Amino acid sequence: MFEIWRNAFKQEDLRKKILYTLFILFIFRLGSAIPTPFINPDALSAMVSSADFLGYLNIMTGGGLEQANIFAMSITPYINSSIIIQLLTVAIPALERLAKEGAEGRKALNKITRYVTFGLAIVQALGLYFMMRRSTGVLEYTEGFSGVLAAITIIAVFTAGTAVVVWLGDRITEKGIGNGISMILFAGIISRGPAAVRTLVAWWQAGLAGQTQYFFLVPAVVIIFIAMIMFIVVMNDAERRIPVTYAKRVVGRKMYGGQNTHIPIKVNMSGVMPIIFAMSFLSIPNMIGTFINVKEGGFWDGFFSLFETTGWVYAALYLLLIIGFNYFYVAIQYNPIEIANNLRKNNGGIPGIRPGKPTSDFISRVISRITLVGALFLGVIAVFPIIFSAITGANVSLGGTSILIIVGVALETMRTLESQMMMRHHKGFLE
Repeated sequence: MFEIWRNAFKQEDLRKKILYTLFILFIFRLGSAIPTPFINPDALSAMVSSADFLGYLNIMTGGGLEQANIFAMSITPYINSSIIIQLLTVAIPALERLAKEGAEGRKALNKITRYVTFGLAIVQALGLYFMMRRSTGVLEYTEGFSGVLAAITIIAVFTAGTAVVVWLGDRITEKGIGNGISMILFAGIISRGPAAVRTLVAWWQAGLAGQTQYFFLVPAVVIIFIAMIMFIVVMNDAERRIPVTYAKRVVGRKMYGGQNTHIPIKVNMSGVMPIIFAMSFLSIPNMIGTFINVKEGGFWDGFFSLFETTGWVYAALYLLLIIGFNYFYVAIQYNPIEIANNLRKNNGGIPGIRPGKPTSDFISRVISRITLVGALFLGVIAVFPIIFSAITGANVSLGGTSILIIVGVALETMRTLESQMMMRHHKGFLE
C-alpha cells in the first residue's frame, strides 16, 4: 500500500489529485469545528446519547450532530435521497429509462437526487429543530422574535451545511481521487478514532484502579477490531467465477472467439448499502417517537422500546432487513436473463449448460447463493457489536458498520490509484 502511494506521488497529475482531495477533506474537517448559533453543545450531546435515532445520525455524521457544528447533518439527507431514487428507479419506468441511457441519464438522475437531497435536508433540519426545542436547555431562545430568528438560523445553517458537504463531495469526484461522498463519510468516521482510543485508555486506567474486567475487555476489543478488518478485506475480495467459453467464428478472413473467460460475481456485491437501508428503516419508529409525547409504561412506550439499538428484537430485525435489502439491491444490479442473452448473442456459453433459459436459471441460482453468503457477512458485521455489548455489559461500540465503510473506501481508493497507475504504464508499480 505504501508503495502505491509513493509511486502515485511521483506522477504530477496524480499528486495534484491526491493533494486536492486532502485539501477538500481539510475544509470539511475545518467546517466541522464551526458551531451552529443558538445551540448548547453540552445539552445537545446529552440528548443525542439518550436517543437511538440521533445516535445513528451521529455515527453517520462523524460526531457532528452531538457537537452542534454547521455540518451536523453531513451527508445523511443525500444518503436517504439516493436510497429513495434507487427504489423509485425500479418502480417508475421514466427513471428506469434514465438509468439505462448511459452518462447523460446518470447525470439527470444525479440532478434529481440533488433536488431531493435539498428537500430532505429542510425536512430533517425542521425535525431536528423541533426535537431540540422539546428538550430543556438545548436551545438558547425558544419564544418570541428571538425564538423565530433562532429557528430560521438553525434550520438554514443545517440545510446549507448539507449542501456544502455534498458540493465538496462532488469536487472530490470530479477533480480528486475516488468517490467524493464516500471520502466525506470516511473522513467523518475516521475523526471519531481518537475518541475511541481515549475510551480504551480510560478502561485501562479503570482496570488499574481495581476493575479487573477491563484488563480482559481492552485486549478483546483490540483483537476483535483487527480480526474484523481482516475478515472484511477477505470478504470484499472474495468472488465466484462462472466459466464462460466463446465459440470460434469466421468474419471475412479473420477468426474471432475461441477463448475461455469467466463472469466474476463478488460475494459482497452491494457494499454497505443494505446496512444503511436497514438502519434508515429501523430508525423510523424512533424518529416518530421523538415527535409525540409517549406515556411512560404505556403501550407505545413498550412498542418504541422494542426498537432500541441495544435490544435483541432490534438485532433480529436488523439482521433480517439486511438480508432482505441485500437480495433487493443485488436484484436491481444483476439481471440473469440479460446476461444469458448477451452470452448467446456473442456465441458464448457456460460449459455444460444449454444456452437460453437454462443459462439464466443457472446464473440466477449462483447469484442467489452468493447473495446469501454476502448478506450473512454484512449481517454478522452489523449485529456483532450489539451482541458483544449485551454479553459483556460494557457500553462499547465496535462500529462494525463504520469499520466496513472505512475498509471499503480504503480498498476502493487503492483500486482507483491502481487503475490510474496502470493507465500511465508505471512499471515501478507493476514490478
